Amino acid sequence: MERGYVLHSRHFRDGSVIVNLLVDGKGRVDAVARLGGAKNSIRSIIQPFQPIIFQLQGKTDLKNLKQVEAASPAVPLTGDCLYSGLYLNELLIRCLSVQHSAENLFFDYHRTLIAMATEFNQSQLRYFEHALLKELGTMPSLDFDPSDAPITASGFYRLEQDHGFTPVIATAFNQHRFFTGEMLVALNQRTLTVEHYLEAKKLMRQLLAPVLGDKPLHSRTLFAKKPKL
Repeated sequence: MERGYVLHSRHFRDGSVIVNLLVDGKGRVDAVARLGGAKNSIRSIIQPFQPIIFQLQGKTDLKNLKQVEAASPAVPLTGDCLYSGLYLNELLIRCLSVQHSAENLFFDYHRTLIAMATEFNQSQLRYFEHALLKELGTMPSLDFDPSDAPITASGFYRLEQDHGFTPVIATAFNQHRFFTGEMLVALNQRTLTVEHYLEAKKLMRQLLAPVLGDKPLHSRTLFAKKPKL
């Protein structure tokens, strides 16, 4: 049996849905699931944030989902947490193809949902975005600059997409073009504070842009005012 989370589902045909899954040890998997009749329908557990166990069958990229059961109660997300969870799901669907296993992301995703359900703050989103970019191989080093010198909390850095974080001399005229070493070190060590949130969000937007392309995220559009994703 496999375990995973439903990221999204959409109607297919004849009482079936196509389900986008994040599967432990496999990453993104798409599958067809039959919802079943009124007495044995799995509709209530083919929902986002519901841990499920199941079997996958088939040799093509579009699998068949069989023997679906709830692994535990759904992660209780409401308010800001719910909006942010939908954002994470859309990120995974947009950034991961079924050819990219991303097998290490399941734990990061599960840990983020549990943390958000306990007490939400923006740092949880930034840490997950960081993990996703590392899995995709597009996250620059937060340990060393292009000359192999350590990134320090006292430094200032410009992001060069093909090279990483390059040291700069900070002035009032170029402050919108650099990132503080303090924030970069805090992101790397998972110690972001409220003072870092705006700068960290700016960095992640910049790093995710080439992966997401020009098409806007529905979750950002739908919940533009709450929360600030």
